[in-house]
Amino acid sequence: MLTIIMECRDNEAELAQTLSALVTGAVEGVVRDVIVLDHGSRDGSAKVADAAGCRFLTSWDIKDVVRSARGDWLLLLEPGGRPMTGWVDAIVDHVSVNAGPARFLGSRSHRRPFLQRVGRRSPPLEQGYLVTKQQVMASVRTGMTLADVATGGRARTLVTEIVPAWAVKAMRAQVAG
Repeated sequence: MLTIIMECRDNEAELAQTLSALVTGAVEGVVRDVIVLDHGSRDGSAKVADAAGCRFLTSWDIKDVVRSARGDWLLLLEPGGRPMTGWVDAIVDHVSVNAGPARFLGSRSHRRPFLQRVGRRSPPLEQGYLVTKQQVMASVRTGMTLADVATGGRARTLVTEIVPAWAVKAMRAQVAG
C-alpha cells in the first residue's frame, strides 16, 4: 500500500530516528518498502538503511524510483521527521476515502519560535507529503527532488502530528551541548 521515500546526505542519526518511527507501519503491513536516495553521504547512512531493510540508492532517476515503488501511495519524508502515534491509522483512513495528497499536522510540542514562523513558508517536506504514485508519475520530471514533488497543490491534513526534522536536530544539539 505505502512506499516511503527520503533523500539524505550525512543524515545517519536522523535517518535512524525516522526509520524507528516507521516500524509500526511495517509491522501492520502498511509499509511495503522504504527507499533512501543518497546525495553522497560519508557517514553511516547506508548502514542504517541496510539494517532497516531499505533500498539505498546512490544514483537514480526520480521517474525510475517512483516507477519502482511497490506501494500505490508514496509518503515523502525528511530524514529526522517522526510521525507520531496513530500515523498508520490516519494514513489508512485517508487513503480509504480520499484520492488527493495529504500532510501531517505540525507537532504542537515542536513549533518554531513565533518570529521564525511569521512570514515564512515551511519547507515542502516538513510535514511530510502523502500522494498517490499515479499523481507523481503524471508530473515528475528527471532532475526533480522530493521537495519539488511536494511543492504546490492543496493537500488535506491528516489527523496525526509529525515531529519535524529540524526539531530532532535541535534536541540532539541540546543534549550534546
